[in-house]
Amino acid sequence: MDIVSALFAENINLRPVPGPSTRIDLTGIMFSLPAPTPPPVTVQPHLIVLIRCRPNEVGQGILEVTFTEGTDAGGEEIARNASPFTVEPGKFTYRLVRAELAFKQYGTIEAHCRLVPNGAVTTVPLTLLPVV
Repeated sequence: MDIVSALFAENINLRPVPGPSTRIDLTGIMFSLPAPTPPPVTVQPHLIVLIRCRPNEVGQGILEVTFTEGTDAGGEEIARNASPFTVEPGKFTYRLVRAELAFKQYGTIEAHCRLVPNGAVTTVPLTLLPVV
């Protein structure tokens, strides 16, 4: 299985189209957001992870997301989420990860997404900007 995409977004909508097929509408994709108040502050963004399963694969796995401070390798872990999932072979699924991210100051937190035990890591940054 593979992670096809991982993005911070405001909303996801699935809709059927002829085929049978499905369209995934993502809105409010973000890589930064203004702080609701000056730091320290906690935000709760939605991370949407799309996963595909090849026809010859089992269709069961675990999505692990580790959130770290900064953009340097080895940043301090501030949150972690592990979520088992099932997907029909040959199909796609998504996981919605809602973390409480505590920012001590303005800066960037990275979400490191991988399929356990040895999937490739997909990294998604989220930068907290000054209050508008």
